[in-house]
Amino acid sequence: MKKYGLIGKSLTHSWSPKWFAEKFAHLGITNAEYRLYEMDSVANLRQWAIENQIDGFNVTIPYKESVMEFLDVVDPSARTIGAVNCVVREGTCLVGHNTDAPAFAQTLAPLLRPWHTQALVLGTGGAAKAVTYALGTLGIEATLVSRTPQSHPGAITYSQASQRSSTHLLIVNATPVGMSRLAGLSPWPYPHMLTPRHLCYDLVYNPSPTAFLIQAAQAGATVCDGLAMLHTQAELSWQLWTASSPQ
Repeated sequence: MKKYGLIGKSLTHSWSPKWFAEKFAHLGITNAEYRLYEMDSVANLRQWAIENQIDGFNVTIPYKESVMEFLDVVDPSARTIGAVNCVVREGTCLVGHNTDAPAFAQTLAPLLRPWHTQALVLGTGGAAKAVTYALGTLGIEATLVSRTPQSHPGAITYSQASQRSSTHLLIVNATPVGMSRLAGLSPWPYPHMLTPRHLCYDLVYNPSPTAFLIQAAQAGATVCDGLAMLHTQAELSWQLWTASSPQ
């Protein structure tokens, strides 16, 4: 039995098992499973992966950054990003990758217009780092927005972000606001500043639409939730785990 899964702290919102169950059924795979593994810490990650014979796993909040110190090898792009969301077990060796960044870039690109040259990225965690890296590959200048910018060099406050919203016409929510216990809340306090020229992308996919996207749509902005990105990063993870192209 091939074993895959998702590790994180609170995973009730995740649709990953459903996606992989459908993937296995489509490919006629009957000897594989994908499960949720809630963890209070990743300090015993290697022991857990080896003892449970986990072949590969995804990583989500809040471990995308902290997991890196427990890996044997980190892919160069993931190292540059500073976050890992996909791990492959090769014997006793754990190899980290980042499939969030290419998934975000692939799903964002078709929505871009010539005026989307500067972006505000809400959040400073692992997802925000992947988004920032992906935006760089698309030639878009990204500015991180944080409630505690003093702890994150280069980040600005939300008040400062509001002053840039007329030029930074791409706004990406890479925070958990809008998900689980934060459902119904919006990370962007200035919906009146959104316009039809804005593109608002929310990495949250459950629930959808989020309050942020509802506000953006009401302003006439182009909106996109994180479901396509979820599916794309899952497909890229599957390719890494099986070392083959999609079947």
